[in-house]
Amino acid sequence: MSTNVGENWARSYEYTAETLARPTTVGEVQDVVAAATRVRALGSRHSFTDLADSPGTLVSLDLLDAPIEIDPHTRTVTVGGGVRYGDLATRLQGAGWALHNLASLPHISVAGAVATGTHGSGDANGTLSAAVSALEIVTASGELLTLRRGQPDFDGAVVSLGALGIVTRVSLDIQPTFDVRQDLYDDLAFSDLLANFDAVTSSAYSVSLFTDWLGDTLATVWIKSRMDAAAPPERILGAERQVAGRHMLPDQPASNVTQQGGIAGPWSDRLAHFKLGFTPSNGDELQSEYLVPRRNAVAAIEAVRALGPRIAPLLLVTELRTMAADSLWLSGAHETDAVGIHFTWKPLAAEVRALLPKIEAALLPLGARPHWGKVFVAERSELEPLFPRIADFRELAGRLDPQRKFGNAFLERTVY
Repeated sequence: MSTNVGENWARSYEYTAETLARPTTVGEVQDVVAAATRVRALGSRHSFTDLADSPGTLVSLDLLDAPIEIDPHTRTVTVGGGVRYGDLATRLQGAGWALHNLASLPHISVAGAVATGTHGSGDANGTLSAAVSALEIVTASGELLTLRRGQPDFDGAVVSLGALGIVTRVSLDIQPTFDVRQDLYDDLAFSDLLANFDAVTSSAYSVSLFTDWLGDTLATVWIKSRMDAAAPPERILGAERQVAGRHMLPDQPASNVTQQGGIAGPWSDRLAHFKLGFTPSNGDELQSEYLVPRRNAVAAIEAVRALGPRIAPLLLVTELRTMAADSLWLSGAHETDAVGIHFTWKPLAAEVRALLPKIEAALLPLGARPHWGKVFVAERSELEPLFPRIADFRELAGRLDPQRKFGNAFLERTVY
């Protein structure tokens, strides 16, 4: 046990937990949980708020001895909750298998990304959580609970915000490996995007749109095309394909991002935006994101664009991405195809928090759901209408953790 928990990745939050446990076996996790009065999983410290904190003990699974097990018959892989996606991707690629998608950062842990509804991109691609086929959870009593897709509580337990227990093992759907190329297109007009939104986002396996919300054009369209599908176009409407690769931020080196310029390579080296071996930034940033029902995407983009002069001075970059609907109760894509409007902010916490109510006033009436692991100001009364199964989730949490051993201030503010 350590008493110095430290800060999150972005240095925007200092954990208040009394101790940090780093168990090496599932049995040790069970012992820690059973003995604790208050306890939560820490993950890879990529949440930007107090989501992962606890007034008692935090549990890191980075040392957990849980081998990666590939089952070619069920097309699943089972991993320890603390495994990073980048490490898992390397192992799968070496064995001829693939995940359907990756988030921007390969540095994040599987259990943490799943529990917060983190996602990649692509009209037909579900969130990372949608690939989960089974979970092994250490519950408040210290007992092991396994839930599988199709069981009554499964859809409530996947995106769990850490409220149900410590997820020690996760099983994910896999598919045969595939190659991907990345291409960049500059200066897509906002008017063309809004008039042809579906055509733009369906132009490749995964599409990201980057903007600072100023001017009449987006900075860059970044598309990822499977090599077993149609080749990418030379132009996307009026935007021309670029030869040279680059970072989405003008002052950051292209060496940090995965290979661009149309050079094909394995999914494990292309679907994430950043390389596992590089730190994507120095951490001096904040992040917010809102997942809008796709049917309201154009209205949401127009609403945020109207706030552009207020957003731009605080912003590093915005990324727009799409994802397919799922059935997970607290997912941002619950029962709707969704569009993520992501803000990477300068490290100006007070100014960002002062602006977020304006952004949320524009987006929440359109059905936008905040990303649980990023900065937002909406509380339970505003979130309740956006998540139709949140009462069912509270009931599930009450059954598995009646004393709220896994509770914290974040959950009291947003869920309980």
